[in-house]
This record gives sequence, structure tokens and C-alpha cells, in this order.
Amino acid sequence: MAEGTFPEPTRRGFLNWFLGTAAGAFVLSVLYPVSRYLVPPEVAESTAGTVTLAIKPEEVRPNSGQIFKFGSRPGILVRTAQGELRAFTAVCTHLNCTVQYRSDLQHIWCACHNGHFDLNGRNIEGPPPRPLDAFVVNARGNQIVVSKGA
Repeated sequence: MAEGTFPEPTRRGFLNWFLGTAAGAFVLSVLYPVSRYLVPPEVAESTAGTVTLAIKPEEVRPNSGQIFKFGSRPGILVRTAQGELRAFTAVCTHLNCTVQYRSDLQHIWCACHNGHFDLNGRNIEGPPPRPLDAFVVNARGNQIVVSKGA
């Protein structure tokens, strides 16, 4: 073979290259999503210390709850049967599911694994390992202001 010339391409060589490339693409298409699942992206913690809700205090009925956005995470505002406003992070401490208020049980409930929290945010039943983080709630005129505790 003369210097600078390439061997004639063969059908077998092409098929080997094609199958090797296809196998490599398949392995990457499986490994990439698995690695993205196992190593979640970093989410910056919100620096918001206070949020003013778009709802008015009189719009929140007794024995009800409402989800709101607190920075990049959900929060839950609850008006107890006695009329007191309370707010917590709406992220379950078990597996980060969003919790909701159950008026029939009069407490906060996580549907993912049947976790229960009382109206002080304490875990009272199910797998959650710790209480919900509580927020400070102030009703100022026609506004509800929720802020992180000290």
C-alpha cells in the first residue's frame, strides 16, 4: 500500500463502525438520564424572608388551608377552626412531597406516605421524621404577610 492512501472501505468495516456507534449511543442514552436522576441539580435557596400573599384575611375560611409560593418552595396557610392564621412550609419532611390541609381531620396531611402533622406543624403520625418549618403570619389590614421565624 502506498504511503498516504487509505484502505478500501469494506461492508464489514462499515457495519462494525455503525454497530459500535449505535451501541455507544444506546449506553449514553441510558446512563445520562440515570445520572441526572441520581445527582439532582443544585437549587439555590431562596433569600426571600417575607412574602405578601395575594389573598385577603377574610378570604381564608375557618378550618381551611391554602398553598402559596414562598420563594422557590411552597408554603401552606391554615386558618384553624378557632380563626387563628398559621403558616408552614408545605414540603413534607419525609420525601419532599407537597402537603395539604384536610378539614375533615383538622390537620395537615401528606398524601405520598400518609404523613400527618398537627396545627403546630409537629409530625403526629406516619413516616415524617421531623416537624414542618413554621412561618410567622401577620394580618395587616387587607394583607397577609408571611415571614421566616427568627
